Amino acid sequence: MTAMTEFATMYREREQLSLRTRLLFTFGAVAALHLAAVVLLLVGTSGGAQPLALGLVITAYVAGIKHSYDWDHIAAIDNSTRKFVAQHKDPVSVGFAFSLGHSSVVVLAGLLVVAGATLIGQFMEDGTTGNKVLGLIGSGVSGLFLLAMGLFNGSAFVRASQAYKNVQAGGEVRPEDLEAKGFVARLLAKPLSRVERPRNIYVIGFLFGLGFDTATTIGLLVITTTASLAGVSPLALLALPLAFTAAMTLCDSINGVAMMKMYTSAIHNPKRKLGFNAVITGISAVSALFIAVITLGGFVNSAFELQDPITTWLGEIDLGDAGLILVGLFVMVWAVSAVRGRAARSS
Repeated sequence: MTAMTEFATMYREREQLSLRTRLLFTFGAVAALHLAAVVLLLVGTSGGAQPLALGLVITAYVAGIKHSYDWDHIAAIDNSTRKFVAQHKDPVSVGFAFSLGHSSVVVLAGLLVVAGATLIGQFMEDGTTGNKVLGLIGSGVSGLFLLAMGLFNGSAFVRASQAYKNVQAGGEVRPEDLEAKGFVARLLAKPLSRVERPRNIYVIGFLFGLGFDTATTIGLLVITTTASLAGVSPLALLALPLAFTAAMTLCDSINGVAMMKMYTSAIHNPKRKLGFNAVITGISAVSALFIAVITLGGFVNSAFELQDPITTWLGEIDLGDAGLILVGLFVMVWAVSAVRGRAARSS
């Protein structure tokens, strides 16, 4: 009982830390991952006989950067961040927690490869039972989570649009007028109640990653397997998934913090940022719903082995590079809002 009390006290103290301190902790953890990857690489190649390892680690790092801009990553982090900000929290570690959970699957798989376990091949090979089961878990969880978040933030978008029209007509608006309410919000209150803190996103990210269905994940494990057969030292091999993790956590953490800043500015300054809030909330909701439809379509197609053209097409859509489009949309909206804000202040 005493241990539980001490843990609760420590957690409350952590919640009371300043925003700057929590940012330092988050990016300090990202830096530690980078350092660990470098140390493993240096120790693993200390004999100088494995120059191949450096190129493989760089390849793994670039793969982590690319994977962080998958559309499902961006949508999950963005929609979760908006939910937390609307609850008057500063979710500095949403991106880090999601990315760490997602990459934990890759690290565990990499450890199995290094250990010589042939079982991991069954999860990577299309058509095998293991690959199908994990794929269904990953796509099912990601599709349902994004559907729930898309509907929740869609409700917030409707309220923000109504508030914007009210202001245009000369009315007043309060921050609580931008929160998700109504039937949809009540319907989703219980399913989303367990996603209370950024740390809960770790589990979501882990389940997202179980599918082994992205080219970057499979490619990294294939590279690790090939390097193992080529005689690269085990420590240098461990640097591959760790470099992948370091890169992905860095990009996802930056994305999460940027979205937190954006939504905090929009929600807590409703009079000045009301139109901006409505637009980015709408983009978030639509993107989450769009990906949910694609993911759940592929889930149904795989689970029931359907041959119809619609679910087959949905299951074949690759969202790998589409996340950059979503990032570009957010940056464009933010830039337009910033320019209009400066123009309004100077006039």
